[in-house]
Amino acid sequence: MTQHPNRPHVLMMSEITADGKLTLKKDASSKILMKYMAHETELLLHTTRAECDAIMVGSKTIRIDNSYLTVRQVPGKSPIRVIPNSRGDIPLSSNIFKPDAETVIAVSEAATPDRIEAIRGTGADVVVCGSDRVDLPLLLNILYEKYGVKRMMIEGGPTLNWHMLHHRLVDEIRLIHLPFIVGGDDTPSLVGGMHIESEDEMIRLDLKSHYLCGTNLVTEYDVLYPTSL
Repeated sequence: MTQHPNRPHVLMMSEITADGKLTLKKDASSKILMKYMAHETELLLHTTRAECDAIMVGSKTIRIDNSYLTVRQVPGKSPIRVIPNSRGDIPLSSNIFKPDAETVIAVSEAATPDRIEAIRGTGADVVVCGSDRVDLPLLLNILYEKYGVKRMMIEGGPTLNWHMLHHRLVDEIRLIHLPFIVGGDDTPSLVGGMHIESEDEMIRLDLKSHYLCGTNLVTEYDVLYPTSL
């Protein structure tokens, strides 16, 4: 595992269909497709969580899935739940505010003091980093320096995944392949964000492992960023 001097090592983990989709359609919960993962793959997901110091998802994922982001099916401590939420408008009834694990909400300076105070009132920590949007490189530095996070996983949607890759903050990717095709022009895929202009901007992946976990193919990659950018 490559360790960086000022940020955690980051693993992106996700289930995807054969056509690269995360859900059945726009604004649908990913839990619908996760029901079709083999039990062994569910155990792999929870084992991976237990091996990490923190887990990050975007606030839209929380609104749609209302995930707990805890370790439940294997022994182990739940990681710190980290949610970037620039304006601090995440629903306070979300399951991530339950006292079953530590939670850190990262906001920008655009979050109002009353929203910050309301989040802290749930028992969660609030980190302010970035002026209008959460500064992800700064956030990872804070997680590393203040919270001792050495290894973090992200189970993000296409927006968070793109921003993390755009800032070159993802070191490896683990994909759980589901044998379905769902289609849809606006169905969320693994990575969203802006279009690239040429093949020079492609982020290349080095396949380091592939195996069957129950009935699911799992592939693991190291992330190779373009040197020209």
